[in-house]
Amino acid sequence: MRARYHLRFQIHPDPDPARTAADATELAKACAQAEVDEVVLLTGAEESFAGHLTGSAEDLWFETARLAKDTLEAAGLEVSLNPWVTVGHADRGRSGALGRLGFAPMVSPYGEVSTAQASFACPRWRAWIVAHYGRFAELGFRVLWLEDDFRYHNHAPLHWGGGFEPLMLERFTALTGWHGTPQELTAALTAPGRPHPWRAVLQQVWREAQLEVAAAVAAEVDRRSQGRSRLGLMSSGLDAASVEGRDWAQLYGALAIGGRAAQRPHFAPYTDTPARELSRQVWSLELQRALRPGFVDSEPEIENWPHTAWSKSDTQTWSEMAAAQLAGSDALLLNVHPMHGRRVTRFPQVTELLRRSRPALDWLAARYHRDQTTIGVGLPFAQDAAAHVRTRGSGPQALDELAVDPGPAADLLLRYGVPVTADPQAPVQALFGQSAWALPDQEIRRLLGGGLLLDGTAASVLFERGFGPLLGLDGVELMPREQPDPSGPYAEEQVLDTGAVLSVNMQPTLARLEPGPDTESWTEIRTPQGLRWGSGRTAFRNRLGGRVAVLAATDPAQLPYDDSGQQLLHRAVRFLEGDRPQLPLVTGGPHLIPHASHRDGTTRLAIANGSADPARPHIAVPAAPTEPHATLLRPLAVPRPAGTVTDADGLHLETDLPHRGWLVLEW
Repeated sequence: MRARYHLRFQIHPDPDPARTAADATELAKACAQAEVDEVVLLTGAEESFAGHLTGSAEDLWFETARLAKDTLEAAGLEVSLNPWVTVGHADRGRSGALGRLGFAPMVSPYGEVSTAQASFACPRWRAWIVAHYGRFAELGFRVLWLEDDFRYHNHAPLHWGGGFEPLMLERFTALTGWHGTPQELTAALTAPGRPHPWRAVLQQVWREAQLEVAAAVAAEVDRRSQGRSRLGLMSSGLDAASVEGRDWAQLYGALAIGGRAAQRPHFAPYTDTPARELSRQVWSLELQRALRPGFVDSEPEIENWPHTAWSKSDTQTWSEMAAAQLAGSDALLLNVHPMHGRRVTRFPQVTELLRRSRPALDWLAARYHRDQTTIGVGLPFAQDAAAHVRTRGSGPQALDELAVDPGPAADLLLRYGVPVTADPQAPVQALFGQSAWALPDQEIRRLLGGGLLLDGTAASVLFERGFGPLLGLDGVELMPREQPDPSGPYAEEQVLDTGAVLSVNMQPTLARLEPGPDTESWTEIRTPQGLRWGSGRTAFRNRLGGRVAVLAATDPAQLPYDDSGQQLLHRAVRFLEGDRPQLPLVTGGPHLIPHASHRDGTTRLAIANGSADPARPHIAVPAAPTEPHATLLRPLAVPRPAGTVTDADGLHLETDLPHRGWLVLEW
């Protein structure tokens, strides 16, 4: 097995076919030097976007794509196509783009009207996208990609996005009999308390409109490519897709051609970010893997925008490519050249980046596969979570409150050295925030019969749902920071058996936990005067045989990370595992981010250094292997064996793990 490079590049149309062929030939040579397997041709992207392609403009792009494809395939490369727009990304001053085509514009929940982005319900736009993809499918590309503008949210300058067009609301009215403005409808959908039934109805309307388009495009691509092509979808965050009511299985089913489809999951930032953000990338790929049917290939996008070395370092790009390979990805879709670059020879440094990255990525590809089993604390996620969330406000601005996923729990766990998984059968699970509304009672009882970690919000939700006795809590009250409280403001969390002190001063809301008589309190929340405010962390064994640990904190991102916080979290994980501890827990430095998996009798633990300082990871592994095989992956370097030392508590690395480097242990 080797890593597959799929390079995304835009060759600009030129009236002179000879210049187009020359550009494509240069691209093929650069691909050979970097051992690229496939080129994904972009059409009409970013700076070249003047509106949806039609007429002579579409003709010129078609001929450019045809000639480039022929040249690249003659050089031994596979070729796919990535039209830049479906409904449209953003207006960006393209004010006449929709009017000349007669497309119905997107409308936001505020009533704002787009100038360049079309409604999913518009019949003229539907006819265009089916014909456009069908025409290019005749050239026989491996995959034709639907861009991530195939969504309702994030369509600047519209606030939140679209989906409130007259044509779309007519569908909603047909189901409900409702008439009104987008603002009035949104106020009803986001009103505090039990979700209005109309929320699920509007999500159904959005879902069905999107599925109709996907199925129509797939059928036309299949027909006009004569079965040679498949469809692929770039996808954004799962939380925003949940607000739209997206059903991933149905959508992939609609996209499938000949029983196959492809996904290009967005998982990494566009620009330089702190290395601790690798935690978000690890869990994002893991969650999307769990929602992806087996007939869908995964080709995560390695992003860089606006596509220069000044935007994103080679070191960060390499570390993200490694994270994607750890997820068992089928290919890496490399979006690393400027779309306005025109000629690949202007960017030899990109070729060098890909060449230097290959040894480590090939090493990973030989060991990590899509059928591997991930190991860690489970992160329950319901794709329809947004239908169940309860808001604090109402109106269009409250739509953002519906976007929930396991991200906060995953970040807390991973950055503290605890691996995570999307496996619903993992012995220990973590349920944070309003996601607790989304799971049915039967599933909650199953989780409570194992090991379950809750934050203050989730504990409050489950208490309200009648599960208090199984949590070991006689009361849970959410106390917003600004709410008057006779006990005084909460400030610190003190560990009762060691005296260590942590801060909860930045928590916007804290849960006042009232432990039951058989519940352990590990920490205590105190006021600035040192007075007791409530319990901070509790542990309880319930009558189902399960174990529950609760944090009073409601916003893990606002908890200062430190050694005491790590020790408490590791203590909670071991408590929740009970008499059969199994999970590897990592210490030895800040933000040592683990990824654990098992395949064909081999367990692998990969650890990234999310700190700018070098670290020597220490791994607490129950029944630790005496001689694990350790490999050090330094950024942009050839993999090298690494020495480890086993001690009474586990094992540790003998050499430094550098910033954004990965250590892989196998046993």
